[in-house]
Amino acid sequence: MRVDQYLTSLAATLAAVPREPLRAVEEALWQTYLRDGTIIICGNGGSAANASHFACDLAKWTLTDGRRRVRAIALTDNVPVMTAWSNDSAYERVFVEQVISLYRPGDTLVAISGSGNSPNVLRAVEWMAAQGATTIGLTGFAGGKLAGLAQIVVVVPSHCMPEVEDAHSAICHSLAVALGERISAEPV
Repeated sequence: MRVDQYLTSLAATLAAVPREPLRAVEEALWQTYLRDGTIIICGNGGSAANASHFACDLAKWTLTDGRRRVRAIALTDNVPVMTAWSNDSAYERVFVEQVISLYRPGDTLVAISGSGNSPNVLRAVEWMAAQGATTIGLTGFAGGKLAGLAQIVVVVPSHCMPEVEDAHSAICHSLAVALGERISAEPV
């Protein structure tokens, strides 16, 4: 059955995701929280859905009574701004124009791109890096250009876009859970 083949392949892909970069991402998100920075997330298509979902999980799953909340925003969630920049400038500027407006020192960008070659994602990473911000890339395939631009990169070892996007979803869930657990473990 094809469903069984897909799920077996996905399980193998998840098992092969390198853990050291994941630990580095977890630590970068923790440090962003400690300095009261914002975790800014972007992506296209399925990666846009993962960006929105990740921002939601960071805002909700990390809640602990008596603790400061996590600042997280998905640049994919303001459709009017995205269409305005696409129409008036260029689609490759939809994320960078938003980060230019939103960025504060201490913020971190999580850029999600299955191929690692989305020009709008790359422009945001370039701009944030030029500000000295922490940049994180979640990608697949061979990593694309994103692997050479982001400071911390997790490359899902698959050339199947649905598997890459599923793995990114699982990675984002694991990071939100881990951040919530670290916040809960901190003394008040």
